Amino acid sequence: MKILANDGISDEGKKALELAGYTVITDKVNQEDLATKVNEENYEIVLVRSATTVRKEVIDACPGLKLIGRGGVGMDNIDVAYARENGRTVINTPASSSQSVAELVMGQLFSISRFLNDSYKNIETGDFNTLKKNYAKGVELRGKTLGIIGFGRIGQSLASYALAIGMEVKALELEKKEVEIELAEIKGYGKPKVKIQVDNDWASFLPACDYISIHVPKQANGEAVIGEVQFELMKKGVRLVNAARGGVIQEDALIAALDSGKVAFAALDVFENEPTPAKALLSHPKIAATPHIGAATLEAQDRIGLQLANLIIEQFGRFN
Repeated sequence: MKILANDGISDEGKKALELAGYTVITDKVNQEDLATKVNEENYEIVLVRSATTVRKEVIDACPGLKLIGRGGVGMDNIDVAYARENGRTVINTPASSSQSVAELVMGQLFSISRFLNDSYKNIETGDFNTLKKNYAKGVELRGKTLGIIGFGRIGQSLASYALAIGMEVKALELEKKEVEIELAEIKGYGKPKVKIQVDNDWASFLPACDYISIHVPKQANGEAVIGEVQFELMKKGVRLVNAARGGVIQEDALIAALDSGKVAFAALDVFENEPTPAKALLSHPKIAATPHIGAATLEAQDRIGLQLANLIIEQFGRFN
């Protein structure tokens, strides 16, 4: 079988597929040429990350396409239900990048607590003593409350890191529940476990948080999860991180909240208009921005590639 890994695949994943008798092509095909190329080259499997979309038009135009794979968690760039209704298998790798995203968020939390992003931009051209004074009001994470909106694999992984450095963790989902978090193993002490009570009440959750990190998929109705109403409920000076999906925060409302001081700082890894985010976000002195790199670690890419390979081999078998 021929596979088009249009947004790439790790060497480990490619090797595993080739050892099982699959032909894996990683040459990038432009979005507008995708359906034509799939048909011309008789690709039966298409693997994507976040850059390539597989919509109804591509699915209808490619009768030989049997499987669509998404390396990562969210599948909002694939018409999943339509594909499955029309006999296509759709897979993803939701567990492979949890740790990488959680670690990026931790880095963002430190960054927006100690002015790391803004000081890096200004130290080369600014006056050292003035900058030292400007950045002298950092805050510590230990003892602060981190609110996690969406408590799946990534949210729980983030919680394990936050708990380990002494933060209090609150979680919010649609339904109340109790989740047991296993911390990283400590030599001689095993793996400590902590129970988190997950709330579903925005009115009590938001005002209690010093930091908020969002880990929910893009909403089916296209509406933001955090907008003016939610910002009003937050405590003054809250710090906010979004490494989930562009659009889950209303960007205009975020800028207004930053300008008013309601939100002290924000860190964004995702944006509404990728790959061309609004300049007002990128240039804002209270926003630390990264270009959608949450899952972009070597370790996560290896895990993603191998999991995709294993799922494909389980589905179609070996050819050698």
